[in-house]
Amino acid sequence: MDKHLVAFLLLDVAVIIVAARIGGRIAAACRQPAVVGEIAAGIALGPSLLGLLPGDPTEALFPSDVRPLLGALAQIGLVLFMFIVGLELDMRLIAGRERAAATISLCSIVVPFALGVGLAVVLYPTHDVVGGQQIGLLGMALFLGIAMSITAFPVLARILTDRNMQRTPPGVFSLAAAAVDDIIAWTALAFVIAIISGGSMSEVAKIVGLTVVYVAVMFGIVRPLLRRLITWRDAAGRMTPDILAVILVGLFLSAAATDVIGIHQIFGAFVFGAIMPKVGGEALTREILERLEQVSVLLLLPMFFVVTGLSVNLADIGAGGWWQLLLVLAVAIVGKFSGAFLGARLSAIPNRQASAIAVLMNTRGLTELVILTAGKELGVLSDELFAMMVVMALVTTVLTEPLLRVVYPDSVVARDIAAAERRALATGSASRTMIVLTDLDADLDDLLTRHRRAFAAGAGTDVVLAGVLATPGRDQRLELGVPLVPDLSAMASAVEKLTALGTRLPGAGSVSVLCRFSADPATDLEEMAANSGADVVIVDTGALPMVESLTSAPILVIDETPAAGRGPSSTAALVCVAADSRAGRTAVVVAASLAYGGGSDLTVVTGSSRRRMSADLSALSDLGVRVTVTDRTDALIMPDTLVLVPDDAEMTTVPAAYTVIDRTGTSERSLSERIEERFAGQPPVTETTTVASPERH
Repeated sequence: MDKHLVAFLLLDVAVIIVAARIGGRIAAACRQPAVVGEIAAGIALGPSLLGLLPGDPTEALFPSDVRPLLGALAQIGLVLFMFIVGLELDMRLIAGRERAAATISLCSIVVPFALGVGLAVVLYPTHDVVGGQQIGLLGMALFLGIAMSITAFPVLARILTDRNMQRTPPGVFSLAAAAVDDIIAWTALAFVIAIISGGSMSEVAKIVGLTVVYVAVMFGIVRPLLRRLITWRDAAGRMTPDILAVILVGLFLSAAATDVIGIHQIFGAFVFGAIMPKVGGEALTREILERLEQVSVLLLLPMFFVVTGLSVNLADIGAGGWWQLLLVLAVAIVGKFSGAFLGARLSAIPNRQASAIAVLMNTRGLTELVILTAGKELGVLSDELFAMMVVMALVTTVLTEPLLRVVYPDSVVARDIAAAERRALATGSASRTMIVLTDLDADLDDLLTRHRRAFAAGAGTDVVLAGVLATPGRDQRLELGVPLVPDLSAMASAVEKLTALGTRLPGAGSVSVLCRFSADPATDLEEMAANSGADVVIVDTGALPMVESLTSAPILVIDETPAAGRGPSSTAALVCVAADSRAGRTAVVVAASLAYGGGSDLTVVTGSSRRRMSADLSALSDLGVRVTVTDRTDALIMPDTLVLVPDDAEMTTVPAAYTVIDRTGTSERSLSERIEERFAGQPPVTETTTVASPERH
């Protein structure tokens, strides 16, 4: 056998990869996370299915000499996976909802933990011997309690992303609670492992003490050093092989340290991922996931699934064990659901949303397998009980998606997204200006300088700063790193950026922030504009393809480029072409807003309707805006001029700094009515230093 050991290993790796891919595709076709199919494929290759065939193909395919090598690969895959779990732990996800997240998380841990301990008392008499050795009730009880308490954050995030629920109340609160859940559960697991593996009180105290020192070093010394990776990556423009090498070395050293301490290598991998820089590190995190997915998802994690599957023999459960399996399932489902539901209701979350949160928190997936494997290595789970718990992990994960569609159907998802956005809008005047920014990575000072006049158009109104982040298509999504990065972390960064921008907008009545993930920006921006009751949507030229068909609100397209001598000037004259059309009248109203907010004069170039235009614009003089109405086109080519035109006007003499597109289809109102509506109750123009104070939503 030694002669063909490497050949058998290579053959096994090939078979495992094929089985995992097939299982993942079948699961995806059944609207399940791919990991469900991969775990099932691993079990199928073991004695539960393949081993039942004549000649025991499992033993022939995975001989005893090869299994340790597969186990070593599986351990590396496990370490990489736990690093990813920690890497995806971004505490910005709980910002603004700390109390609710903590309440839901604590209840969803305490209740199933207590039931898990009770389950251990019931099952202990039939599972008190593991590997021929008597085990203690305490270790088994503590471990079952932790196993019942876990939530699989990666699988939960994938389900939310697939159903576009990230910004709904259940999605927001379940993600926040799952993040807190990760911290509590993995910390508790490390403590439980210390108790089980330590034996005597002095040994337990030693393990706990070394763990405290380890955590202090990681957060106090290593974490600040890792911040330099962002600078290194930004200077190179990408994550270089040297950067990845530093990360992998740190990861494996951290995992080895906790293994030596006695709290298992998975804890070290998790902590190293958790201390990786999050703020400003979204690009680095994305690149890490893209690199690790190839080796981890395709190669190493399938080894873990098969090694786990080789330890699971459903036939060992026996006829007398099925009632125990049903009891395990009942405790797992009822415990987690009731705990999370209780926590949500204590946080004043409505019943339907609380039920959706409870269903989501019942997701266990691969994370549960990690804990169960640790329990088996510690010798607190018999083969039969291990098999039951693996089945429980699969069943609870499979049930999540269909149950979620029952308690929280797609129609409710759409309704709650719209309702959440309406609640997020600032209260005040009925007139709102929505500003859509395309370059969320730009410097705030640069944005304010280049688009000073456009931002000033919101003076006297309730401004809505809107952001749309592209969601990767299904064929572009990472399988290991669920669409959390850059999606969820980038969402947190975008909200922070827009909120910071909002605090610096002069003269706005109030400022609100809306952000969405989108695979169809045009549709989502249409909905956002409708939900906000936008007075006008302001976009940079790069965003025009996303909004050019917008019918909920007029569009102001900005083309302020320093090369054209327009954007940076604070004294540029403002000229508006007033075509005799709906878009033309909208252009005049928008031009009046630009002049009012910027404290500048306005020249309106029109044709035969000059007298009527002058009368319509007379109300602006009471606001301190000087308006000149003329039919002289030479006004368009004065030096340092900002020109605003409707999209249906013939403009060839000078490029437009602003273009108005109005396809709203609303009934026509006279220009004077629209001017009066826009500026009703506005004070005269003054030098203002008012700074809006938006709430973060």
